[in-house]
Formats: sequence, C-alpha cells, structure tokens
Amino acid sequence: MSQQKKLYVIVRKDLSISQRAVQAGHAVAEFLLRGPTSRWSNGTLVYLGVKNLQQLEKWMFKLKRYNVNYAVFHEPDIGNEPTALATDQGGEYMKGLNLL
Repeated sequence: MSQQKKLYVIVRKDLSISQRAVQAGHAVAEFLLRGPTSRWSNGTLVYLGVKNLQQLEKWMFKLKRYNVNYAVFHEPDIGNEPTALATDQGGEYMKGLNLL
C-alpha cells in the first residue's frame, strides 16, 4: 500500500485565529487550482505556523530556492500580502516549524 501524500500549509500567526483558518483554506484552494502538478488527494493536512509576514517570505524564498512546488495566497483585504502557502513536498523542508 502506498503512503498517502501530506499537504503542508504554513500560516502567519500574526493574524487572528479566524483569519488563520480562512487563509489556510485559501492556500489549500490555491494549491489545488494551480493544476495537475499536485499529487495530494485529500489526505493528511499539516498546519504549521510562522511568526509574521517576514517569516513567511523567508519560507517562500527557501522553497523556491530548492525548487519545491508550492502555492501562496495573497489576501486582497490586507494589501495583497501573502498570508499562507501550501505544498505537498514538505517533509524534510518543514523541520523547525511548529504546528499551528
């Protein structure tokens, strides 16, 4: 039996709890809308948190540097700032992050 893929969602913790939930959902939707590159099929979701915008941008840079497939959600209501991202290639890359 093959191992089910996990989807890792990184959310900014400087948002309110309800905003975190909504932004995480948007990041998952954005990831799934990006096309057939995703191998995630509604398996395990892993929600992780970063302190703020600057920390999220550091993770975006890191994932891009390692050519990791990810999608970012930018919230129109707060100046199109990135609020969350999702990737199905987390594993080793997500070390050091805490659960949300």
